[in-house]
Amino acid sequence: MKVTMLKFVLLIRVCLLSMLLIGTPSHAASADAAKVVYHVSEAGFDQAQRTLNFVRNHSATDPGAKIVVLAHAAGIDFLLKGAATATDVEFSPVIHELAQRGVEFRVCNLTLLSRKIDRAQLQADAIVVPSGVVELTRLQGREGYAYIRP
Repeated sequence: MKVTMLKFVLLIRVCLLSMLLIGTPSHAASADAAKVVYHVSEAGFDQAQRTLNFVRNHSATDPGAKIVVLAHAAGIDFLLKGAATATDVEFSPVIHELAQRGVEFRVCNLTLLSRKIDRAQLQADAIVVPSGVVELTRLQGREGYAYIRP
């Protein structure tokens, strides 16, 4: 009986050690999650609309991905309150839906300052960063984000 109990305890330890070494599927997925930054800097709303379509598809097919939409220069316009497509469809519901999925929308403060745009004009889901170019460099260079420019 003593030998059987010892074997049982050893078996339990081996199982626990195996679980620690292998990890759980959710742990493995988060460690391997894609990190992507979508760069928006063009005037007009074509690039913004393409970006939102790409991001919506991306987040639906890879829900664990860490996605950042970085806007600066004329590209910030779609993140202003009331911004809409050429067919008068507002961007805010799509932006809010994507933000609820974990997508971050970052806006360049230097652009806001140079264009004299008050932060209060931004949609609620927008996060202001000091510099769009510095943020883009940091995400790509230091944090290993893939770069996409729709």
